[in-house]
Order: sequence, then structure tokens, then C-alpha cells
Amino acid sequence: MKRREIVDTARGWLGTPYRHQAATLGAGCDCRGLLRGVWRQRYGDEPMEVPNYRADGRDVRHAEGLRHAAETLLARADELQAGQVVLFRLGRTTAPRHCGILVAADRFIHAQEGLGVIEA
Repeated sequence: MKRREIVDTARGWLGTPYRHQAATLGAGCDCRGLLRGVWRQRYGDEPMEVPNYRADGRDVRHAEGLRHAAETLLARADELQAGQVVLFRLGRTTAPRHCGILVAADRFIHAQEGLGVIEA
């Protein structure tokens, strides 16, 4: 099943250290880099270039970049299922600034500063 394969691929990234804007298995990634790396492993080349973005999320030039990429490349879902990408707003931001991959309706894999890639 494709969803299980996505989850298995994402779990292969567990323990990868956090590195802003990186996307290299075992060496480092941030939340977007995790998605990029899993995409490359499952599907090959990345379908779009990712612009530089600030770690603190205050880059208004690219505030909607994560949402735009998700709307362009992924299908919207009505219910939470393993293997899906989830986007999050952090603090009082209006645009999503964080993302991860669901492993169950109540658990996901993501890259967190200071912890690296974890399942939470």
C-alpha cells in the first residue's frame, strides 16, 4: 500500500539531525527537508525549487510558500490517514510554517529544532 510505504520511508529518517533548509537523510533536514527527502526517495526528482526561507518564519516574501507547494503537489483529504502530509500554523501566523507526515490519525513524523526527526 502506498500510504504504508510513505510512512516506512519517513520512519527511515528518524534520528536525522535538524539542519535548517537541509534535506539529506542521516545528515540533516528541517520539516520541509523531510518532505523533500521522502519525496525524492519515493518519486525521484523534486518537482519544484524551494526558495530560501528564514528559520524563524518571519520571511513575509515566502509566507505562503509551504501552502502553495502543498496545494500544487498534493491532494486535499477529508479525513486524516497515515502517509498524508499535514501543515501547521505556529503561534499567531496566518500561513502554515510547519509540516510533517502522519503515521496515524494522532501521530506524525516531523523535524524539530533541537531534536531532529522524531515521531510525536
